[in-house]
Amino acid sequence: MNIIILGSGGREHAIALKISQSPKIEKLYVIPGNPGTAQVAENVNIKISNFEELAKFAIQNKVQIIIPGPEQPLAEGIYDFFNNSESLRHIKVIGPSKKGAMLESSKDFAKEFMIKHNIPTARYKTFTKETLLEGKEFLNSLKSPYVLKADGLAAGKGVVIPEKLDDAKSILDEMLNGKFGEAGDKVVIEEFLKGIEVSVFVITDGTNYQILPEAKDYKRIGEGDTGLNTGGMGAVSPVYFADKTFMQKVEKRIIIPTIQGLISDNIDYKGFLFIGLMSVEDEPYVIEYNVRMGDPETEVVFPRIKSDVLELFTATANNKLNTITVEIEEDAAATIMLVSGGYPENYEKGKEIFNIENITDSIVFHAGTTIENKKTLTSGGRVIAVTSFGKNIKEALRKSFINAEKITFDKKYYRKDIGFDLIKNNA
Repeated sequence: MNIIILGSGGREHAIALKISQSPKIEKLYVIPGNPGTAQVAENVNIKISNFEELAKFAIQNKVQIIIPGPEQPLAEGIYDFFNNSESLRHIKVIGPSKKGAMLESSKDFAKEFMIKHNIPTARYKTFTKETLLEGKEFLNSLKSPYVLKADGLAAGKGVVIPEKLDDAKSILDEMLNGKFGEAGDKVVIEEFLKGIEVSVFVITDGTNYQILPEAKDYKRIGEGDTGLNTGGMGAVSPVYFADKTFMQKVEKRIIIPTIQGLISDNIDYKGFLFIGLMSVEDEPYVIEYNVRMGDPETEVVFPRIKSDVLELFTATANNKLNTITVEIEEDAAATIMLVSGGYPENYEKGKEIFNIENITDSIVFHAGTTIENKKTLTSGGRVIAVTSFGKNIKEALRKSFINAEKITFDKKYYRKDIGFDLIKNNA
């Protein structure tokens, strides 16, 4: 089979590596890819938002399946572009329609969907510039801390959780006055749920589904979950409290109602469903939906899938997910993200990276790297993800931390407490 993966980060490298291990893969392309994907696939320099060029390339190279990594092409309607054209329909896109992608591209749409289909979530209201004063009144009715979410896509940084009421009101002002551009034209304010987060991943063909390994990621830049939100500083899988009893609740109360809700609302949805959950006294509540795999969660979820993932994607494309079984690795996986100094604010690029080739007992996923004059250089805020296996999270983390220290570049930073909350609570 010939496959295209869209994207250039650690998530796409992890998916590409797994697909490259399938005996059924003939040609794997990553558009545009990175130096890591170049080791297991052919990188192609096309803009992922240029659907016409993507279609031309896919036809010329007899591609059967396209797997979008990031949310942007899904929100822009790549599924509809291929599915609505008779000449392109044979090329299957693993992702939802543009309307389905609104579960991620509009926080307001997602909350309305949850309420409509009785899916447990936090109490909320949505505000615009015209209803700013009402928004501040609503904040007065909530207890600290306060959750404010830009309605649209904001590269994983559109959620702010201030502790003080005055700060929350100031941030609401800033968000509705352009802090996140158009993404903040509407702001969702919701009550804060106190508990432990977990990310649950499902793949669906629109009717059937398979549950993939769960993970927990760490968004804040600083240790002890302090500082600014980032795209993700690390992740671990499995998560101890997501046991059989908890996951049965998730499946019954959230996964099944979500898929049935999509069907009843006539929303085409074929692809990943990433459910961000909060466990509140062992009861699951949905914080958010994403319509693709997470990053860096993919870097621990995909390594734990023992089955041929190409079979998983083929079954999804052909509405046959009920005919396969997904086998999961029992060992734990942990990934540590090495980032540029200054990230998630201003940071320098072009720093040479050393010792990647000396890592033997971890998997190194490229996230923000490039090659110039045969040197591997930093090209983004999140640079490298180091993933390791272990009989438990503690052992997997130990290996990842050792190798995170070995890889070096100027102003490198990583959190040294990833996963410690799970180890402490599950001692």
